[in-house]
Amino acid sequence: MQTTPDEVLIARIAGGDRLAMQVLFARHHVRAYRFVLRLVRNEATAEDLISEVFLEVWRQAGEFEGRAAVSTWILGIARFKALSALRKRSEAELDDDTAAAIEDHADNPETVLAKKDKGSQLRQAISKLSNEHREIIDLVYYHEKSVEEVAGIVGIPEATVKTRMFYARKKLSELLKEQGIDRGWP
Repeated sequence: MQTTPDEVLIARIAGGDRLAMQVLFARHHVRAYRFVLRLVRNEATAEDLISEVFLEVWRQAGEFEGRAAVSTWILGIARFKALSALRKRSEAELDDDTAAAIEDHADNPETVLAKKDKGSQLRQAISKLSNEHREIIDLVYYHEKSVEEVAGIVGIPEATVKTRMFYARKKLSELLKEQGIDRGWP
């Protein structure tokens, strides 16, 4: 059994052969362990991950398609397990002190209210625009369409889209000034 090719061992493992699993483990666990250890830099974690890797080999042996060498397949599983563990570890390492040091860039309640109020005033001003201008503003700013896309949707030349945008923004600016709103946000 010691000279049996890896592919044959995998086929036997797929059939539930525990001895084939032991041989495959003996053949590849040191290389896989060293690989994982270089990634996670923690012996206990590497040992746990190698157990998971070979458990996965046991479970997935029937899925092995032979597109790569068995050793490559095992190292691929090991890499995936190691990277997953590193991701989990980086998420778990966020303690209270670290969390407190993270800046909160969210708006304060006063700013949120001011923006909300300006948003409703802006929607009201947009509703006062002509249908043609409102349509262009809606497509460009709310649906994030390019001038070319808007021209295709509306069925007008790109130059007309640009002209309508210019006059729509000019009219919006006038309407907002009438309400006492400058162009900036708080």
